[in-house]
Parts: sequence; C-alpha cells; structure tokens
Amino acid sequence: MCATSVHAGSSGDLPEHGDIKGAWYPTGWSHKNQAPPQHSQSNLVTVGLHLGTYVLAMASDQPFARALVIICAILCCSPQARAVNYTFARDATRAPAVSYYDYIIVGGGTAGCPLAATLSQRFRVLLLERGGSPYGDQRVENMTHFTATLADTSAGSPAQRFVSEDGVINSRPRVLGGGSCINAGFYTRASDEYVLDVGWDLEAAKAAYRWVEDVVAFHPELGPWQAALQRGLMEVGVAPDNGFTFDHIDGTKVGGSIFDDKGRRHTAADLLRYARPEGIDLLLRARVAKILFNVGGRRARSVAHGVVFHDSRGRMHKAYLNTGRRNEIILSAGAMGSPQLLMLSGVGPADHLRSFNITLVLNQSAVGQGMADNPMNAIFVPSPSPVEVSLIQVVGITHFGSYIEGASGSNWANPRHQGSGGNRRPPRNFGMFSPQTGQLATVPPKQRTPEAIARATEAMSQLDDSVFRGGFILEKVLGPASTGHLELRNLNPDDNPAVTFNYFSHPEDLRRCVEGLTLIERVIQSKSFQNFTYPYFSLEELLNITAEFPVNLLPRHDNDSKSLEQFCKDTVMTIWHYHGGCQVGRVVDAEYRVLGVDALRVIDGSTFNASPGTNPQATVMMLGRYMGVKMRDERVRAEGLRRRKL
Repeated sequence: MCATSVHAGSSGDLPEHGDIKGAWYPTGWSHKNQAPPQHSQSNLVTVGLHLGTYVLAMASDQPFARALVIICAILCCSPQARAVNYTFARDATRAPAVSYYDYIIVGGGTAGCPLAATLSQRFRVLLLERGGSPYGDQRVENMTHFTATLADTSAGSPAQRFVSEDGVINSRPRVLGGGSCINAGFYTRASDEYVLDVGWDLEAAKAAYRWVEDVVAFHPELGPWQAALQRGLMEVGVAPDNGFTFDHIDGTKVGGSIFDDKGRRHTAADLLRYARPEGIDLLLRARVAKILFNVGGRRARSVAHGVVFHDSRGRMHKAYLNTGRRNEIILSAGAMGSPQLLMLSGVGPADHLRSFNITLVLNQSAVGQGMADNPMNAIFVPSPSPVEVSLIQVVGITHFGSYIEGASGSNWANPRHQGSGGNRRPPRNFGMFSPQTGQLATVPPKQRTPEAIARATEAMSQLDDSVFRGGFILEKVLGPASTGHLELRNLNPDDNPAVTFNYFSHPEDLRRCVEGLTLIERVIQSKSFQNFTYPYFSLEELLNITAEFPVNLLPRHDNDSKSLEQFCKDTVMTIWHYHGGCQVGRVVDAEYRVLGVDALRVIDGSTFNASPGTNPQATVMMLGRYMGVKMRDERVRAEGLRRRKL
C-alpha cells in the first residue's frame, strides 16, 4: 500500500509522511513553501517517485522494493488512487453518549471541513455532519450525475430540496463536503476589493485560497460550445480576455473547476486530508438538535458549552467543551442551517421563538434576516451542431453588475445506446430537461407525481436527440440588493425552515437582469456563436421557448417574450448562491463571534452580506481555512504568552 501510517508533522500543519489512504505527502512538504504534488501527470509521477524513494530507503535490501517504486508511481497517476479512508470518521451511531472537545464544529460542509482540518493540527475537534460520506457515491463524484442528484428527493440524497416562499425551487446540501458536492463546480476567488471590504487580510486570504486550490481546483479544457461562448463575449465587448484565472477580474475569463479532466468531482471533504487524525473526530449522520448554554450565574452573558445531537437510530448524544475559556462551538451549517440552529437553541427574535415555546437565551432580532439569493435567468439556445456536455467554465464579468455564464448538453448521464441484442435501451437522463429535477424540468412541480414523471419520461424518450441539443446562456445578478428572511416552520432541525428571498424587489436587481439578457442576445447573434444557433430564431422566440419550461411555481404572463422585466420575474431561478441570516455586523462580529453570547461563532456563507465573486464556494472554503489559521495562531500565541508570564 502506497499510503503510510500517520505521524504528526513537524510543521504543525501536515503529517510528515502521510495522513490517509490515497493522500500522501513527502517528508517536509508544506503548503507554505510549495504546491502539493497533485492534479498534473508530472506532479503525480513525482509523488510516486518520492514514495518509491521512501520505500527504497526503508527496505533497500529487499528485491521487491524497486518494483514498488514503479507500482506506486502508476497508482499515483491513476484517478482511482484518490480513494479516501479517513481513520477519524465514523457513523454517529458509534459515538459515546457524552464526549468532550476543545472545538465542536456543527456542519462538515464547504467551510466546516477546512476549518476542522486546520484547528485539528493543534487542538481536539469534533466535526458533526448530518449527511453521509461523498466517497464512492457516484451521485457526488461523477459530473454526469449533476442534475440527477438534484432530482433525487430520497431521504439519503446528498441534496435536500426546498422551495422558497417566493416559489423558486432550490436545494441545500446533506453530505460531507456540503455544497461543493452538489454544485456545478465553478471555482473562482472573490475580488481583492471584496476581501478588503469584508476586513480580511489580503495576503492571508490569498494564502488560504492557495491552500484550497492545491487540492480541489483544476484548469478545465474548453469544448467547442464553451469556446464559442468565450469568443462571443469578447466580440460583444466583455473585455479584456483574461484567459484562465482564479481571480475575479472584469472581462471574460475561463475559471477553475472542482471537476478534474475525467469529470470527477473534488470537494471540501478532500481538505480533511490536512487534518491531524489524533486531533479530530468526524461523525456522519449526526443531526444536531440544539446548542446548550450556561445561563445566569455570575456571568452576565450566556455561554455556549455543548450540543445535543441524534444519530440515525434516534439515540441522543451530548458533546461538551473541555474546560478552558478559549474553547468554542462553531456553527458552519450554511445559510439555511446556521440561523435555523441558532433559533432552535434560543438565539433569535423573541416573539418568533416564544411562538414555538423555545426557551429564550438571547433576543436577537437579526437572526434569519438579510437572506438573499442571487437571481438567475437563462435563455435556451437550440443548436444545429452537436454540443459538448459542460457545466460552468466561462464567465463574462460585466461593468453593469451581471455575470454571463453558460452550460451545454442535455444528456448529462450516459448517452442513449442500444442494449444487448440491439433492442433494449437503458433509461435516458435528460439533464436540463429532466422531468425529475426541479431546475428546467418539463413537468410542473405541483404535478410532479411519480406517474406524471413516468409518462413524461416515456414521451420524451421517443424524441430524437437533436430536439435537446443546445445550451443555456444565463445571467446572474451581482449582490443582490434584494433581501428577505428565514423563519422556523417547526422544531425539527432536519426539516427545511421557511425562507423568503424577495427576488427583484429592488429595482437595481431588475435593471441588471435586463441588461444581462440584452447582452446574451448580442452573444447569440455574434459571428463567434453562429455555429451553435439557428439564424431564423429571434430573441422573442427563444424567450418563448425558455418561458415554457416550468422552472418555478410562479405564474406566467402573456408578455414574457416582449417584456424583459416580466421575463426576469417570471422565469427566475436559483443558482444556489443563497447567503445571509447570520450577517457580520448584525449577528456576528468581525471575528465571527455571535454577538451577545460567549464561546459561539458562525463561520460560513450565512455571514455574508453579498455573494463573493461569480461563485461563492472558493471563498467559503477559503474562509474556513483563513479563520482556522487565525484562531489557531492567536490562541497558540496567547497561551504561550500566558505560560511565559506564569
């Protein structure tokens, strides 16, 4: 086996020779001075050779040692060598009834995984994830299963569907790795201006981004449709051409992807390879019910000191903080989960909590406020030419506050082909048009019974593939300026709370949508895109085609194809970038400590006042690492100073 046993690293940030099966690092490697040996063929060969050298050094007098050099190099070059076996992970049913830690992190998602990995290097950390593992789950790992995963409404699905009070269909993650396991994979940083406005240290943020990118970010190769979109954006003036970059820069660029060249997804869960196994316990299918507080006594403020969670069999467990004033509970449950858990724990609007007979710990009216979801509107462009299957790769960052992106190909699973004997056909997955999925479906959500879905699937299976050939060019609004709120529906933390985003309630969002759609029309009509559009389709006809897709629960209007404002409102969708509910300055301070109580922080996208860049996942992962480093280093310095004073 190429992976070696675990040893604590001298750098304080990584093990010396390895940490998990499938993830190995040479002695002395540190992200601080070089990129890890990953993602490229040459780097993976280097890993294999380093590993072979290690084997030779350990067993140079054995004939098979040299063979291991070659074997390990081959294995390290194979995508299958990515297999993960985290020795510190187990199902919550195996957890003790009571346990104690320095840090308890609720939510093993996009922020929670890098945060836990970083803090575990020095302290004892408990990471609680309500979902299961992404590893070995093709719904997560394979790009072609993207829409099928969103369509999966089973209890064990990594995606949990919800419908906002606005009538827009959405999803939240329910799996280790969080949103990075169910999204479209686009990876891009926030702008430097965003970083500075939030108050983060720019160089420390860039270092945290690089730490993430070393593991999960890749350079996608553009197919013909995406390349035409890139040229079309340039042709209509979305300049300059910034080529491939992770940076957020005005103009047209190719961004990163968390899918590798084999279409295999890499997620925030992969960042747990940085963890010190002796410093972390990861519990899967651990559903946190509430945070426990010490209330009253000699302290003027309530102090978080533990959590209650249940395993998949319904058994209750409690985890407490070790004695020590710097030990903390951290919510990283996302924009839906973190404000929901605060309320269930007694921190929130007093009247709302009392209506559910929740004991009030702190009257905090801002919890659940400022909820926002960047509205997305798309135009379907039928193509006379074959198109590749692609998710988001190219983005046009405009000067007026709209981002233009695209995705192509209808069959995002296995292509339809003849079965044995030439007569049988396997089931088709219609991707964007799937009757099963909420986004871009052909069966209205209220009519989406199993029987209706089966009838629609059968009818669509009789259609020629060319009917579904094409792609969507979409625009996403910056910000947004429109905001809403989140409220509890009941006391069950597994159920979705009620959330209202108030799409397009602010006129600036509507203006940006209209300008974005106008720009998309010019791209469709550009010379660069002419091979992928029919010349006789007008924008009005394309809007009519798109408006027929039941993408939400909103009614349609007769003027959808004539009024871009009405089209924006009627065909609004999510791009899964919702945020807010525990915003900085309202619910948490600049260090993400919950205002009004002690020993409790929120570190995730619920703290954002605006969505960072064109896609938030890179910044959410960065935030987990950034705050982990900051908390770790500040505590180490403070405790070192205290020891010197003693």
